Amino acid sequence: MSNRVSTNLVIVLALILLASSTLAHVPYFEGETGDFNGDNPFVVRNSIEQSIAVYSWLQNITPQSIGDIDVYEFEVDDPVRVYIEAIVPVCMGYEDFAPWFALVGPGLPETGYELPFEIPEDYGAIVMENTEPGEERETFYEFFGGKSYYEGPVFDEMVYEPGTYYVYYWNPYATSGDYVAVLGGEEIWRLPDIIRALILTPMIRQDKELHIECIDPPSLSDGIETFETVNPTFGTQAEF
Repeated sequence: MSNRVSTNLVIVLALILLASSTLAHVPYFEGETGDFNGDNPFVVRNSIEQSIAVYSWLQNITPQSIGDIDVYEFEVDDPVRVYIEAIVPVCMGYEDFAPWFALVGPGLPETGYELPFEIPEDYGAIVMENTEPGEERETFYEFFGGKSYYEGPVFDEMVYEPGTYYVYYWNPYATSGDYVAVLGGEEIWRLPDIIRALILTPMIRQDKELHIECIDPPSLSDGIETFETVNPTFGTQAEF
């Protein structure tokens, strides 16, 4: 085992051991299985209670048309706490990138929103708005991935009706950007999750999940870490 691999192993294991005192999620990359959409949703294989972070990208060709809507799917058999969040890396150019999300499923109320997607018959939806462009947003430092993020909307409630549920992420202002879909609120680590973290965490800490060069916005350049590494063509440099 090379020194570099050994170092990464030690770092990631230490981060996992510190998970009880930090915000630690099992990482996934959207590029692993292609773009998430209605025909190819990200399917939560384990319980929706397990905390995972899906590093994703909304690509909208023009600001006049919402072209990219990411879809996540999970099953509910018994009453369960559902936690969903949308966070955005603190990067220059993302000051106004604030995606919304909607939880769609059986037993949920009818929504008064005009949604940019169709929902199944007899399903309801709960829409979680983000801040509007130009509004101030709180930030926080996420130790596990070594980055600062803009806080976003949070859904944290019990869901009682069994069935298939969906989470849709989109940007109503139709600009492109990187975001993280946080699903689940409990830190649960299985052996495959640890292996996944060993592979992906070093990549996240080197900005390889991002589609832009991540530089601090001018207003935040003092007092927050500076991002230097970049992978502007994520998806072509990593194999899974």
